[in-house]
Amino acid sequence: MVKQRLAISINKAEIRTLIPHSGLMCLLDSVTEWDDRSISCISNTHRDPTNPLRRDERLSALHAFEYAAQTAAVHGGLRARSAGMTAPPGYLVALRDAHLQVMRLDDIASPLQICAHRLFGDAANTVYECRVSAGNVLLADGRITIMLRT
Repeated sequence: MVKQRLAISINKAEIRTLIPHSGLMCLLDSVTEWDDRSISCISNTHRDPTNPLRRDERLSALHAFEYAAQTAAVHGGLRARSAGMTAPPGYLVALRDAHLQVMRLDDIASPLQICAHRLFGDAANTVYECRVSAGNVLLADGRITIMLRT
């Protein structure tokens, strides 16, 4: 049986219940769709002058991978919640095959769309393939590994 990917709307308040990031460090605005293998989120925080990742009024494109890691964390939280559990906290421990197509994110006018596809693993020990784009323009992609905090 193939599960269908359904479009949904999960807002920032609900996202904050799924991940340990709080305040301005919660970078995602909404989840637009998810299933057991993948998730898509939207964010406009890359243009926010109070974004805590900014340095010298700029947001490096390297931070696209923090957006991806938070998207993966939300996915883990949603998967755990659907099983009646709470996801254990994890750490971003590896970044592989990373590609940046831009130098910075703060000057991107469109919302960021962050997609993460779980390649393998469960709970907090997982590998995701991630893409960050704006409209039809790819900004960053790569694989991230999330490991259980010990």
